[in-house]
Amino acid sequence: MTNERRVLVHPDKTALGAAVASRFVTKLVDLLAAQPLAHVVLTGGSMGSAVLEHVANNPASTSVDWTRVHFWWGDERWLPRGDAERNETQARAALLDSLEIASGNIHSLPASDEGIELDAAASVYAKELADHATDGALYPRFDITFLGVGPDGHVASLFPERGGVREKDLTVISVRNSPKPPPERLSLTLPVINSSERVWLVLAGADKASALGLTLAGASVNEVPAAGVEGRRSTLFFVDADATAEVPESLTATELFWTGSDSPDAY
Repeated sequence: MTNERRVLVHPDKTALGAAVASRFVTKLVDLLAAQPLAHVVLTGGSMGSAVLEHVANNPASTSVDWTRVHFWWGDERWLPRGDAERNETQARAALLDSLEIASGNIHSLPASDEGIELDAAASVYAKELADHATDGALYPRFDITFLGVGPDGHVASLFPERGGVREKDLTVISVRNSPKPPPERLSLTLPVINSSERVWLVLAGADKASALGLTLAGASVNEVPAAGVEGRRSTLFFVDADATAEVPESLTATELFWTGSDSPDAY
């Protein structure tokens, strides 16, 4: 299966969020027409929430049978359940609480006030992944994994020059001394992220331009974790114009970049 790697450029953050939401809804409808369930990995951050808000307000979202969609997270801050900084809390407010789906379809990571330690929490989520896998796999077949990209090139809670980005054996890791607060987190590992059929990275703003340029130029994964992301079927970078400011001209070839108005919908 050929992996498609494309960058889709939109004029601003609002257009970006709306376009990703529209594509997400359309893709879910297509997926659920061909298979019984869809597994989606969500991300946090301002653009992650913005996309979900646009999904909630998209009239076409009523065409999705949300009862057949399972939601997971790529990472989570080690904070109490319901804390406003948790990715889960933000996703619930933006979209999930408005959907009529079973609680068992929402696979949130453990919280710091639930009586377990951080390492044990990683094991709990790893078990939940395995419990929803098939054919002896360690995790479900993810159809779409959303990722944000930090200015330093981190994805999920896999940070540059940290051991987590090099982890090959574990599916979920505990993160301590994160360079971005809060210091303690949980994160999927890169092999799990890259097992997804489609990885959609959504980033906006001039502060992300360096990370995008280095990622597309093939920087070291240890130095720029986003450079190591590769979905099985496709890897799409959804960006606004500001985020392309430091992308070398040699990387803006038409076979790699599309604008929001002419990008194909097959991926």
